[in-house]
Amino acid sequence: MTQADEQFIKTCKEILKNGYSSKGTNVRTRWEDGEEANYISIVGVQNKYDVGKEFPMITLRNNTNTIKRAIDEILWIWQKKSNKISDLNSHIWDQWAGEDGTIGKAYGYQMAEKYEFKTKEGIKKMDQVDYCLYLLKNDPSSRRIMTNIFNHSELKDMNLEPCAYGTQWLVKDGKLHLILNQRSQDMLTANGWNVMQYAALLHMFAQVSNLEVGTLTHNIGDCHIYDRHIPLVEKLISAEAIDVHPQLKINNKTKDFYQFKVEDFEIIGYDYNKEIKLGKIPVAI
Repeated sequence: MTQADEQFIKTCKEILKNGYSSKGTNVRTRWEDGEEANYISIVGVQNKYDVGKEFPMITLRNNTNTIKRAIDEILWIWQKKSNKISDLNSHIWDQWAGEDGTIGKAYGYQMAEKYEFKTKEGIKKMDQVDYCLYLLKNDPSSRRIMTNIFNHSELKDMNLEPCAYGTQWLVKDGKLHLILNQRSQDMLTANGWNVMQYAALLHMFAQVSNLEVGTLTHNIGDCHIYDRHIPLVEKLISAEAIDVHPQLKINNKTKDFYQFKVEDFEIIGYDYNKEIKLGKIPVAI
């Protein structure tokens, strides 16, 4: 069983046992057939992964191909700083695209916005990604290496407000640690995805900053399981996990964050429960 399996099973069991029901609260989300997509949720979840020890991948289901798509999305947001769905190889954002082919002023758009920051060389104008990388190289003891894309002044222009909205990066004893803050999480469709992609981002930032990989702490505000996902989640958490310890290998020694490509990433030592088949998972929108 991996760290990701342990945290997923623990969190799902807690939701199923003690979760609050959204029924009667006029939820925004709907299923494709128009019915309310209600859910059960818990408040204030924190899951921690030692990414330097093991890459956090769930073995209860097959993530062999999912990891590539997850990394592609994180590069779309953090490296390409794009809001255009045409810049993304998967179609996960198609339903949120407007007539202009973008998701509005969300995610990558926010990462591309430039601000004036204090640096050792004086005030410099750069975006949040470049400022993080600057501080990791020039002031790694700082406790102010942070990003935040929940920009209240532009929420009205976003086709979907950011779920994973903030990060903090901390260097301790030569290791880079990441705290990811997320306002809301769909456990079945998004938990493993977000954990993998930010663990990969942690690897990238560590490499270009000449640091070792530390921990990923994932803070979730509203952690939920949708009503139509409950049987699938119950099936997963009762399945047998595989005793493996996956590792992420980056086949690119670059020290330039903007040189990473999806094909540079390889997972070693991963396996999954081949008996579990969930079929097409309904998605709430």
